[in-house]
Amino acid sequence: MKKIIKLVLATLLLTLIPFPNASAQDEAPFVGISMPTQSAERWIEDGNYLVEQLEALGYKTTLQYGEDNVSNQVAQIENMITLGVDYLVIASIDGSALTEVLNQAGEQDITVIAYDRLLMNSENVDYYVTFDNFGVGVLGATYIEEALGLKDGEGPFNIELFGGSPDDNNAVINFDGVMSVFQQYIDNGQLVIPSGQTEFNQIATLRWDGSTAQSRMDNLLSANYTDETLHAVLSPYDPISLGVISSLKGIGYGSEELPIPVITGQDATVAGVQSIIAGEQTQTIFKNTQELGDITSAMIAAIEAGEEVEVNDTETYDNGVKVVPTYMAEPISVDIDNYYEVLIEDSGYYTPEELGVEAR
Repeated sequence: MKKIIKLVLATLLLTLIPFPNASAQDEAPFVGISMPTQSAERWIEDGNYLVEQLEALGYKTTLQYGEDNVSNQVAQIENMITLGVDYLVIASIDGSALTEVLNQAGEQDITVIAYDRLLMNSENVDYYVTFDNFGVGVLGATYIEEALGLKDGEGPFNIELFGGSPDDNNAVINFDGVMSVFQQYIDNGQLVIPSGQTEFNQIATLRWDGSTAQSRMDNLLSANYTDETLHAVLSPYDPISLGVISSLKGIGYGSEELPIPVITGQDATVAGVQSIIAGEQTQTIFKNTQELGDITSAMIAAIEAGEEVEVNDTETYDNGVKVVPTYMAEPISVDIDNYYEVLIEDSGYYTPEELGVEAR
């Protein structure tokens, strides 16, 4: 299987840097990995992949999950500091809630890498590894733009917007990307939002939770769609998309007379991709999180070798105290036409068996 490795940084560093001989385990660099939850499959995969990559380089690791409880995550990071980690890789539950524990890390000269979610309001964040989150929003909105023929003047169409968690800075940036595409069509009347909910604080979904999204969709439908048809839903995450679909099917969408609207997503989860294959969810955005693991490992290897850490963005990600040097990976839009090529053939991210399809 071919693996998508777009990022020359990861390939070069992991191939060329002379990694330390870790035969003396007590002298090996020690990396603490803090992930937000095991309730989403991607974080389990991210954590396991990071451990695999770092231990292959001879480093010691400890991996903990906060289970969506900020106090748990803080305590776990404090414990990692006490254990004497040299590096902290943190995917935060709430990016604004870790300032004090990051101060502790700074006092111990621990290198901190924010993983996929920016750590806010702290000078003790050395690097940030993420995807182009503004671009993720653009991809989802552009997919709807093309599916509805908005560039060709088609419309008006009814649409509802869903956002990610308000405590995740990525969700705000993602929404900004969405509106950079949609605002012109909202202004000229091609896109109509019957609920009137267009501000991020109105559409945000705490913890990116699918059941919360389903409840909100239930309310939107009962209040605004008695005599209206919904044509599209901008969803920023596959579990949110699936919650929306459940709500829609509950009032009869999914028939020939009332087809399911165009519905976007993100993360290319197994359930999300299977929904696309089944003809329900329309699109998702694939973020090959193995790339994030490769880049993170490469950053640590570069520091250990005394090499300059390569980044490709030094302007975008201001955490309120500093602009954090960042490496952004590129997301890919996936639908029924290209899922097999992107997710199975090119990246090897899934097998046909995992997605429940025949091998081609």
